[in-house]
Amino acid sequence: MKAILILLFALSIQIVSACPVCEKQQPKITQGLTHGAGPQSNWDWVIITVITTITVFTFFYSLKYLIKPGEKNNNHIKHSILSNS
Repeated sequence: MKAILILLFALSIQIVSACPVCEKQQPKITQGLTHGAGPQSNWDWVIITVITTITVFTFFYSLKYLIKPGEKNNNHIKHSILSNS
């Protein structure tokens, strides 16, 4: 099973990497990551920064509340769901 996961990971990296033509059109910071032409203006970099920031915060808080949700009240709705199982 471990070998299959490693193989799938290696194949996925090959699939998502950019082709040689697109790689030449990209700025140095994004070479090999995306297809197509790179950011055309400074507004594109602002959009990329905002989207990346939102994604990182979302990922962080998703993990934080998944690992340790923090609801300690016995009347919380999750207890009605968990007690029926």
